[in-house]
Amino acid sequence: MSLLAIDLDYLAGALEALLAIPSPTGYTDAIARHVCLELERLGVAYEVTRRGAIRARLPGAVTRPARAFVSHVDTLGAQVKALKDNGRLELVPIGHWSARFAEGARTTVFTEEGAYTGTILPLRASGHTFNTGVDELPIGWDHVELRIDAYARSKADLNRLGVDVGDIVAIHPCPEFLDNGFIVSRHLDNKAGVAVMLAALKALVEAKAQPTVDVFWLFTIAEETGHGAASILTPEIASLVAIDNGTTAPGQNSDEFGVTISMADQTGPFDYHLTRKLAHLCRDNDIKWQKDVFRFYRSDAASAVEAGADVRTALVTFGVDASHGYERIHMHALRSLAELAVCYATSPVEITRDATEFGSLKGFTTQPTRDAEQSLHPDTRRPERPEDDSGPEHG
Repeated sequence: MSLLAIDLDYLAGALEALLAIPSPTGYTDAIARHVCLELERLGVAYEVTRRGAIRARLPGAVTRPARAFVSHVDTLGAQVKALKDNGRLELVPIGHWSARFAEGARTTVFTEEGAYTGTILPLRASGHTFNTGVDELPIGWDHVELRIDAYARSKADLNRLGVDVGDIVAIHPCPEFLDNGFIVSRHLDNKAGVAVMLAALKALVEAKAQPTVDVFWLFTIAEETGHGAASILTPEIASLVAIDNGTTAPGQNSDEFGVTISMADQTGPFDYHLTRKLAHLCRDNDIKWQKDVFRFYRSDAASAVEAGADVRTALVTFGVDASHGYERIHMHALRSLAELAVCYATSPVEITRDATEFGSLKGFTTQPTRDAEQSLHPDTRRPERPEDDSGPEHG
């Protein structure tokens, strides 16, 4: 089918609404409710796990082999490690991010008595007092503290306010949506991925486009701490495409424009056939794309496989500059990802054997083993298949 139009105003609005809801890992109830209400508005059926992960389903022409997209609603954050004698708070990070990007961040501390805003500051925060000592302070979580915006000059004051060890600290995103399409904010990883999935769902629903097979839309709540999609897949899901951030940094091939397809991350290569199918869909539908390999990166796809799910996995990304810091993306990449998601959801299933969890070699996939020049058709540049029924190339 031809490319469906993606409602960019809806996509931007969805992202802005998501960014406005604090959701560090461990504090995701509010954003889970928000996503569920949005799915209801779109007319998409869903169910929620005990802890708040969401599994929505768009019915296809057949049920198997089902496909799934996954993104995570949780973000980086911090947690109170100790109440200090000076009325400040010692912190530990939620997720993996540098204290370099915590310095100066505005925050909200959620206590059982209520919420307080505050600022994360280096232990030496005043140049008028410490002079060059401000620049000599090392970078690290042991060298910052949280100053809350309330009367707190001692540990006793903090106790009276109801602040306690373990309280969750959300980092304010401070989003900016620029007229030239750039978006600057914290937590674009991965609220932008969630917005992409919602925009793709909206396009499919409004066009009354029935997917080829059932497509599940998974929203996880603990990707930043490594749990991710460990317990949300169903047995009929054969292919899982994670939508997350790519790293546009020196030495990387990611881009803030178009789709960046990850061929591997720190857990190893993604599925050979699924990644190539996604690349061919980009090429055939004139969606800008490029490939990359991430060395210090894992996603929801990794957590699913490590939990024992026998699924083909892929990772498609929007290029992010300064990931896990003050991030920047471009709407072009978000639109491109939504277009790819729609294309994949409505594309033919070529590995029909994936409908069953176990089978014979009949229909099993093949990978090229001969010289590249011999094994490729000159017109399509795709590997030839043997004449027997050894199976297709893509999922």
